[in-house]
Amino acid sequence: MKKITLLGSTGSIGCSTLDVVEKNPDRFQIVALAAGENIHKIKRQIERCKPKLVSVKTKETALKLREALTTRHRVKILYDVEGMKEVASFPSADIVVSAIAGSAGLVPTLAAIEAGKDIALANKETMVLAGEIVTKKAAKKGINIIPVDSEHSAIFQCLQGNRRENLRKIILTASGGPFLKYTVRQLQKVTLNQTLRHPKWKMGKKITIDSASMMNKGLEIIEAKWLFNVDISAIDVLIHPQSIVHSMVEFIDGAFLAQMGVPDMKIPIAYALSYPERMKNDIVPLNLAKEKTLEFYQPDVKKFPCLDIACHACLDGGTAPAVLNASDEIAVEAFMQKMIRFVDIPVIIEKVLNDHKIIKKPSLEDILSSDRWARIKTKTIIERMIN
Repeated sequence: MKKITLLGSTGSIGCSTLDVVEKNPDRFQIVALAAGENIHKIKRQIERCKPKLVSVKTKETALKLREALTTRHRVKILYDVEGMKEVASFPSADIVVSAIAGSAGLVPTLAAIEAGKDIALANKETMVLAGEIVTKKAAKKGINIIPVDSEHSAIFQCLQGNRRENLRKIILTASGGPFLKYTVRQLQKVTLNQTLRHPKWKMGKKITIDSASMMNKGLEIIEAKWLFNVDISAIDVLIHPQSIVHSMVEFIDGAFLAQMGVPDMKIPIAYALSYPERMKNDIVPLNLAKEKTLEFYQPDVKKFPCLDIACHACLDGGTAPAVLNASDEIAVEAFMQKMIRFVDIPVIIEKVLNDHKIIKKPSLEDILSSDRWARIKTKTIIERMIN
């Protein structure tokens, strides 16, 4: 029986993780949960999973949740960053699923690593902000970081049983999002509702918007650099609208290995939880004869400049990726509030990066300080744009 702590239980990945766990009660048990402010959803999860420890975002949410729970389902409830850290390092857990959205996932993930827990990583921002720090700590503790993102899970699977020195290139695939065939002029007028209609994946709003702008793929390049210890020059991106090939690797002899499957996050989640084993599921399997065609295209960075901006931040290194991520989070939030246009997102991020003085060998505090600076700077730029 593998005991699991789940960080980000009420998000898309969190809910899918709980579905996998509930369908395999003989293999997995939830022992601790960390969530945000959705009291009704976390209450139902407590009733279903019976965790021993729970953390929520604020003290107010914790008080309301305690009042909402019946005596039968009472559990210790913590809150804020310290609460998340305590949940992340819960002693009896064997593995921690890191699925908190955004940069908020970094500190609790580091706490889990410090506590010697294997990590099922669905929070790419952890690697974007502090990939060098995270990978060094994981190596020192001798723990596994198993990627959950479909693309990085695909690369991880393709590399199993192969020597890393034989790897020539990583190829990350991207669906192209809802605006793949849009012109630059059409992108000027896209709405929030249009942006949230992803053609293949069901995801949270932030990641769906990042997918549409291709910032998500840029962040995945940075994550891949640290997860697989490769230079950015060894990472390519291909647009693959069918989302069947989740990513590929090329070896020095010209051989390619690809991992394929239907676009369902429960597959990489289950693989991360059961690793190094595989287990059966009830997902309708891929039918390649029905698919008929698999297409691949080079991304258009003129239409989707976020990809290029992210690559430059990765090459600059140091605190640049943290600033990139923080600025993107604020800009995307402004777009969701209909304060700015979709095409304003990369313009704003680039302005923030241009004004940032990069710290090349940052400490964790340097990274967190740069994150805070970028958020303030981005808000200032947005306020100037709309006033």
